Amino acid sequence: MPRLTRRLTIATAVVTATSAAVAVTTAAGAFDSSQHVRNAIQGGKAKNVILLIGDGMGDSEITLARDYTVGADGRLNMDRFPLTGAYTTYAVHQDGTPDYVTDSAASGTGWATGVKTVNGRISKTPGSDRPVRTILELAQKNGYATGSVTTSELTDATPAVLASHVTDRSCQGPADMANCPADTIAAGGPGSIAEQSVNHKVDVLIGGGKQRFDQKVTDGTYKGLTVTEQAQRLGYQVVTDSAGLKSVKSGKPVLGLLASGNVPVEWTGKAAAVGGTDPQRCVTSNPGRPSTTPSLADSAAKAIQLLEAKQRSKHSKQGFFLQIEGASIDKQDHAADPCGQIGETAAFDRAVKVARDYAAKHPDTLVVTSADHGHTSQIVPLEATPPGLSSTLVTDEGQQLKVNYSTNTPGQSQEHTGTEVRIAAQGPLAYRVLAVTNQTDLFTTMREALRLR
Repeated sequence: MPRLTRRLTIATAVVTATSAAVAVTTAAGAFDSSQHVRNAIQGGKAKNVILLIGDGMGDSEITLARDYTVGADGRLNMDRFPLTGAYTTYAVHQDGTPDYVTDSAASGTGWATGVKTVNGRISKTPGSDRPVRTILELAQKNGYATGSVTTSELTDATPAVLASHVTDRSCQGPADMANCPADTIAAGGPGSIAEQSVNHKVDVLIGGGKQRFDQKVTDGTYKGLTVTEQAQRLGYQVVTDSAGLKSVKSGKPVLGLLASGNVPVEWTGKAAAVGGTDPQRCVTSNPGRPSTTPSLADSAAKAIQLLEAKQRSKHSKQGFFLQIEGASIDKQDHAADPCGQIGETAAFDRAVKVARDYAAKHPDTLVVTSADHGHTSQIVPLEATPPGLSSTLVTDEGQQLKVNYSTNTPGQSQEHTGTEVRIAAQGPLAYRVLAVTNQTDLFTTMREALRLR
């Protein structure tokens, strides 16, 4: 049986079974309606694609945020997609053999290009180190508006895979090129991630990383200018806070630099410790986060508005491609900080709602949510005595919950895991996420949904 026919047959069986289940599902259930499920298995062309990536957001991270914020029997926005599957996340060595635990650069390259690569590499092949065209580049070529929103530096791995090609993810600004000598402009290469991102004229770039864009270009046309000044020469509106973001006009590209480094997290609390912590409630406001910093949901909503307005002004039949990343779920997991991690997952979930609300009014939008890899946090019994770091939380249900971090020695950064992770979707070709797929299959799904040549 041909692959597409087989998938449609499976999807049809799924929707038949699901429709029966919907009739008895409570309000907290996963599906909004059986009609949404039917719509999600239809083929056809997507006008828009919104890809949401929770960095390091494995099933354990999702469950922790759910248990704490909406309760064990509650449902997050990301739980309400009509179709859900899982995908594998492994990277490869230079000879193509599996590297079972990926980093964000290799995993992002997988869905951005359809090609697996070595850890640390950005949208280049594993052995020959050649650039591979990305989903964003293909979207631009075919007349789509494009955008990237993140809570990390805009030059960090996950946003970088869309509009840059470097040998090593550390090559974020002109002063950071030590590990990418062949990629420098002086050597005839495309330059740092920051330089490439603005040279690509991505329509909307919103995140942190101002420190990278404040570095001076060392060679080429823009030598002596900062990358920010280079962006302005290329027509970008540069903004640094909520007020600036609200005031930008459609028709010109936007570079939002909301923090020097990563955007500050929303929640704080005590990090996990050897022997555990006293039961704690998370502090849902971070005094270190400026009040002028927009939320991920606000940035996502503005990006959608700008991208849609650009295409409308051009009277284009094409829509847009937008990637939205909740980056610091991963970073707080590395730091064994459960409150920071939960707060960033909740913030990401609100961005998921923005995307789904838009798709409810524009059903020709494919919305996909997933993670780049799994991470370390595990919910364990209260009586457990983990050998690593742990913390006890008091959830919104008034119950105690113990979370454990033991993928590295206490005092060291906690590590990614090699587990498969959730992928969920709605809209045209959403059925492609069903069952267990490969991370690189997401590239094909998005390319075919937008019919990119």
